[in-house]
Amino acid sequence: MIDFIAAYTGQLAALITSFLWAATSTFFTLAGRKVGSGVLNRTRVLLAILLLLLAHLVLQQPLPTDISTDRLFWLSVSGVIGLALGDAFLFQAFVMVGPRLSMLLMALAPVIAAVFAWIFLGESLSAGQITGILLTMGGIAWVVADSNGRESEQIGRRKYLIGVLFALAGATGQALGLVTAKQGLYGDFSALSATLIRMLAAAVVLWLIAAFRRQVKPTFVLLSRHKRSLRFILAGAFVGPFLGVTFSLIAVQKTEVGVASTLMALAPVILLPVSYFVFDERFSWQAVAGTLLAFSGVALLFLV
Repeated sequence: MIDFIAAYTGQLAALITSFLWAATSTFFTLAGRKVGSGVLNRTRVLLAILLLLLAHLVLQQPLPTDISTDRLFWLSVSGVIGLALGDAFLFQAFVMVGPRLSMLLMALAPVIAAVFAWIFLGESLSAGQITGILLTMGGIAWVVADSNGRESEQIGRRKYLIGVLFALAGATGQALGLVTAKQGLYGDFSALSATLIRMLAAAVVLWLIAAFRRQVKPTFVLLSRHKRSLRFILAGAFVGPFLGVTFSLIAVQKTEVGVASTLMALAPVILLPVSYFVFDERFSWQAVAGTLLAFSGVALLFLV
């Protein structure tokens, strides 16, 4: 068992990340419906930083001071692209076109990440891994696309198209965030320290934008009026930006970006039972078939 975990540390970390992101998306959806995507995004990075600082103090040292300039640069760029900009687009896509279509388009992130890793990092994937990625992505797309196809008629064509573009931007931001993070994760650098650096960079950008737009005080006023939403954001920040991002960095550090991204993209499949019990959604046979197809792809990724 220990040998199995050692051999597949990156893949297991990516799978754990999927479960954590499924949980955090539930918490953030419940909060975002009340306070909006902008307040949600900049609040969750602050809460995540507090959690990361506490964990860093207990497990390592107050702050990661022994860090080279190039590592700091790449991790900061990764935080801005992936956690500040990418997630901002994704949260707004949830508001405009809903989680189902948004997550379908986010399933493109593994493809984008694999292409960027091939171009910039020189990574390669075997034929079996490529097949596993395609099977997993096909299953994810089939599950998430299990809808009545009337989204554009319900919300308006212009809003629909803008929401689609936001979701695509979110997928691109996530992919670029992973690729640039791997540039700063060479050697045995702590994933916890890397996560803290990425969060700090994202927080600086998000709150500078908020200050420029005079949204700092209104953010705290709105949170004081919706204390339940604040609790949801805190819970989401713990399982997502804190635990989830840390495990995602372990994943990209220990295995190929394309494989890690694909396994982490299983969150919408994992959300099936959550949506059934929490949001009272019902699913057709396509959702079951898509789930089986996606996890067959995961199994293939483990075996090749």
